[in-house]
Amino acid sequence: MAKIGSQKTVKVEGVDYTLQFPGHREKTRIIDRCSTETGGFSNEKMAEELFQHVIVDPKVDWDYFDGNEEKGIEAHDGYDELIKEASTFLRSGK
Repeated sequence: MAKIGSQKTVKVEGVDYTLQFPGHREKTRIIDRCSTETGGFSNEKMAEELFQHVIVDPKVDWDYFDGNEEKGIEAHDGYDELIKEASTFLRSGK
């Protein structure tokens, strides 16, 4: 199992992303924060948590994938694949 700070690099749509394991306690907190009031799971909250705690380089957010012309940000592809990779890494540490 991964230790706090363990990293993995994944290539998605030609971009290298560094994922970092936040530790088992933080992993559990992240999963708890993604639970909804009705006991479901929020994919939006999970993406936010992955952006903040797991995907460390390059730093990404919604604008990174959707683009934001006002900020001069061009949209990148690979959102679904990166989220899948980061979620798997968070849960398994691999």
